[in-house]
Amino acid sequence: MKKFNHNQLAFLSLLRAGLWEKDVLLSQFNTLSYEEIYRLADEQSVFGLVAAGLEHVVDTKAPQEVVLQFVGQALQLEQRNQAMNTFISTLIERMRNDGIYTLLIKGQGVAQCYERPLWRSCGDVDLFLSEENYEKAKSLLVTKASHTGQEDQFKKHLGLTIDCWEVELHGYLRRGLSKKVNKVLDDIKDDTFYGGNVRSWLNGKTQIFLLGADNDIVYIFIHILSHFYGGGIGLRQFCDWCRLLWVYRDKINVVSLEKRLKKMGLVRVWTAFGAFAVEYLGMPSEAMPLYSPERKMKRKANRICSFILEVGNFGHNRNSSYYTKPFLIRKAISLSKRCSDVLRHTLIFPIESMRFFPYMMYNGFRAALTSGHND
Repeated sequence: MKKFNHNQLAFLSLLRAGLWEKDVLLSQFNTLSYEEIYRLADEQSVFGLVAAGLEHVVDTKAPQEVVLQFVGQALQLEQRNQAMNTFISTLIERMRNDGIYTLLIKGQGVAQCYERPLWRSCGDVDLFLSEENYEKAKSLLVTKASHTGQEDQFKKHLGLTIDCWEVELHGYLRRGLSKKVNKVLDDIKDDTFYGGNVRSWLNGKTQIFLLGADNDIVYIFIHILSHFYGGGIGLRQFCDWCRLLWVYRDKINVVSLEKRLKKMGLVRVWTAFGAFAVEYLGMPSEAMPLYSPERKMKRKANRICSFILEVGNFGHNRNSSYYTKPFLIRKAISLSKRCSDVLRHTLIFPIESMRFFPYMMYNGFRAALTSGHND
């Protein structure tokens, strides 16, 4: 198994301390580069968690300038999160006034599962809508947007920039992994819009609807997996998953969860991701459904951690200079990177990787043919 250096281990220790608000010892690490720990926090979009972790160090003291750097980042996160929450309330109230109803997925909704929601790094505003509401929202928000991306008709996905915020409309939850996965995600959509299975978050004076906990746990797991195969995933998303599982640990329908995982053919993947969460993120094993302490799962967890630290959040560390190249060259390079990741992941998930590969290639070619040339 890969051995991680002292800076990486100290970073993970601080991350765990911040994620669970628990004391941490750093004197076990001989020499530390806080500059390196800062870099890792940046790559993984977990400044707030590491800043919280520094508050729980009980045996040594970080240099004052390091503490101030992290505190400064945490304060910026607070301000940005507060501004985003205000924007979300305004946006959803505006939509409701026009008879458009939506759920918020990922992001600020799952942030409420953290001890310090405002210290979580925020991203886009993702809205999940029924087909009718998706079309109505598209008509309304395109007129408000300063920029509108190209719509993916198959996924019913549209990205917009509104008041400097990135907003994504989702008419489906589908991902480019397999038809079996998409079938379960479509079932979650039906359970949400026809079954009324939702939970809510009171954002100021605005009630924001979120996916029901059992549905959200599966959706975030699939979201992590799709990025694991699609360019790189970061620790922030795994932390989201852990916090969601922890907060709803007494309410999770494990029988239903296992049935869905079997239907998608993803029991082994869930178990390996669970082992990673327990081994490296400090997730309490008793709160991780289907957790396995087997040594082979620990080996898989080690490979998962190595990949995450290497590529960074959403491929942060990868060379993106090819984005400036002509359309066909960009697509060819992107395809080669996808193939390389699939081959690498066969060492962790051999059966699943081979099952995903044809569907991923199909979706890649479909996207290339329908996206057109922007050069």
